[in-house]
Amino acid sequence: MKEAVVGMRSVKREEMNAINDDPVFGTIFDWDYLLWEVRLTFLAAGFFIYLGVFLLSHWLSSWRSTTYRALCAKEKVFWNMAVTRGVFGLQSCVAGLWALLIDPVFHADKVYSQQKWSWFNCLIAAGFFLLENVAVHVSNIIFRTFDVFLVVHHLLAFGGLAGLVINVKSGHYLPLMGMLLEMSTPSTCISWMLLKAGRANSFFWKANQWVMIHLFHCRMILTYHMWWVCIFNWNSVIENLGLLHFIVLFSGLFAVTLILNPYWTYKKTQQLLSPTDWNFENKAVENGKLNGETHQKKGI
Repeated sequence: MKEAVVGMRSVKREEMNAINDDPVFGTIFDWDYLLWEVRLTFLAAGFFIYLGVFLLSHWLSSWRSTTYRALCAKEKVFWNMAVTRGVFGLQSCVAGLWALLIDPVFHADKVYSQQKWSWFNCLIAAGFFLLENVAVHVSNIIFRTFDVFLVVHHLLAFGGLAGLVINVKSGHYLPLMGMLLEMSTPSTCISWMLLKAGRANSFFWKANQWVMIHLFHCRMILTYHMWWVCIFNWNSVIENLGLLHFIVLFSGLFAVTLILNPYWTYKKTQQLLSPTDWNFENKAVENGKLNGETHQKKGI
């Protein structure tokens, strides 16, 4: 039996190597990820790439957006982080959907499989969530606020992905599905920007809100899929992750499934019916108009 399992893993390893030898993917992703310096370099690269997105958003918005220039400092930080999360959401959708629907290696083994492209994406994602944690904590200190759901979500997300930096044998399928949970962030970014611009009565805002609510329901279904993978491979998952990484990953999955996804889905549905910026609830939207706007819509 043990020989058969070893044989299956060697076949899967050969399949993985064959796909990683593809000239298109090999050029971009062909690194020795077992080296500490390589893993830490890509984590740092993810941090600075998305820090660059944050700063570029600030520069472009200051130049082109009248709405942005009218925001207070705290709202400007939130605006730029929304853009950064939206861009990361696009990366996460591509990587997650590729693992879920296309890559034969992850179809064959959802516990132990790794790919060079998945190493690249998971390490960049770890850098993004490092930036998220830094931004959230610095913002909380400066503006004297504390969003417990956001803090817990980002800490657990970073812990789950940072575990790959330490435990190089961890499989990548579950972390990639965790990244795919960020599928809603582009729509969330668009929704918040249009809300701040006083466009909550527009057809586009309402259509985007419907899409976002649908994506939050898809997030719920995806968490059930992650539980299914874990439950039917329970012993293998524990053995592969190790105890500490297992606790972090399952704490995050538990929180997202039972608390965060239901709460956020409820709030987004409520927002469709009563357009309100619930991140800054003292800035209510009345009849689709925001921040004291009475006659004209703001230019974005």
